[in-house]
Parts: sequence; structure tokens; C-alpha cells
Amino acid sequence: MGRFLLLFAFFWGAEARAQIAPECRGIKIDSDYDEVAQQDFMSNYVALSTTLSPLHGPIPHEPGRGAVGLELAVMPPLSCDRRLVLGGTKTEDTNKTPVVPRPRVTFAFPALGALRPYAGVAYVPPVPVFGTTNVLLSGEVGAGMEVGAVQLGGRFHATSHKLVGEVATPFNKNDPPKDDLFIGTSFGLDAMVGLPLEGLTPYASLGVTDVSTFFFIGDDNVVTNNFHPYFGLVSSLGVDALVAGWVRLGGELYAAPGGYSLPDED
Repeated sequence: MGRFLLLFAFFWGAEARAQIAPECRGIKIDSDYDEVAQQDFMSNYVALSTTLSPLHGPIPHEPGRGAVGLELAVMPPLSCDRRLVLGGTKTEDTNKTPVVPRPRVTFAFPALGALRPYAGVAYVPPVPVFGTTNVLLSGEVGAGMEVGAVQLGGRFHATSHKLVGEVATPFNKNDPPKDDLFIGTSFGLDAMVGLPLEGLTPYASLGVTDVSTFFFIGDDNVVTNNFHPYFGLVSSLGVDALVAGWVRLGGELYAAPGGYSLPDED
């Protein structure tokens, strides 16, 4: 799973106003469908899409060197059954933005013995896109070391995401637009391993990430609480390459398994 801004809408109102996307007509809800869990899943999905995964090996640079680059995050679209709400009578539009760029900077500090510490930051400024304004600020700190023929490392990462705009569908299509507010935060720890080869480093990471979300619906001044905030495993598998000594390229698959559960029974 890649990560970035996917617009979503929680719809509140009469079933007569509900709409099913053409490609999702005929899709039935699962037997264990729960409205709250479905909405919480979509909130977690949006927040997890903005987490700062490694996109580099355990040792990203030699000491005293860094990089300024552009991350292109690709988010696979949600399936129809994951987009159904209101008891299966409406689908949410979560698949508007398949690819979004995120500027990113990393720098490696002087070595501390065998350790190679580094830090990184990524930022998306408040530029309106598709009628919404998003601000993203992410950071990471970590360190790696060489152990025989492999690299080992660990990193801490954190992200803050704020979205302002008309995200939730209004009660009446003729109503004037009103801004909604979505806030997502995430932080986590990753353990990493890499195999440095000539000019490239295949790597893998495994860690845990905590996600929290807040969604304020401007149409009726309602706050949608997340009763199932994500706390679980995340993993990455990628390749970090240095071309001609000064161009760094990377590709990565990022996944956050789970994230869906039913409310506890009273």
C-alpha cells in the first residue's frame, strides 16, 4: 500500500439520498458488517496513507551527506465492499487521488562509533487540490550499522495531517458548501535490515504504528469519533539505489495489515 491523500466522505441523512457508485451496484455487505467499524476503517485508511515509511535502506547516506527528493506515493483503490456505508446503501468516494507527490529531505550525521545516525523531514504545503486544502508534516530519526555483510537499523517516524474542505456530502445537493475538518496523526517504530550490493541496497522493515483521527462535519457540526484507532504492524519491502554517485532512486511496497474490527459487545 502506498500512502497519500484519498478524499473520503461520511454521509449522514435519509436513505433516499444515498447513492451507489455505478461500478459497485449489486455488491452486498458482508454478514459481519458494522457501520461504526466501516467508518473507522476508512478513517484509519486515510491516516495510514500518510505515514512516513522508510523509502531507504538502514543506512541512507554516508556521514555528512544527504538528499532532497520527491516521493510519489501510489495508493491502491479501496474495493467496493470497503466503501459501502449506511447499511450498504451508499458508497464513499475514497479513490480520487491515486498518485500525489511529497517533497522529502534526509541527512546523515557524523558516525557515532559503528552507528550511522540520520534524520529526515517531508512537508506538503497548504495548496488547494480537488476543493480541499491539505497540510502534511512528517519526520524521522534513525540509525544504522554494518554487521558483516548486512545493514541493521531502527527508526522512529511521526506524521501530522490536516485536511480542510467540503469532504462530507451535504444533506441537500442545493445546500451551500461547508468546510469539514479531518485530522490524522501517526507515529511508530521500525526495525530494518538491508543487503548492500554494488550500487543498490534491497531492504525490509517491520514495525508498529499508532494512528489517531478526528473528523468534524461542517454541515451539521457533528464530530465523528474513531472507536477503532489503528495500532498494529506495518511493513516495507524496497530497493534503495545510488546512480552515478549523486542520483538516488528508491521503490517500496508498504503495507499495514489489519485495521478492521467489530465493536466490543457490552
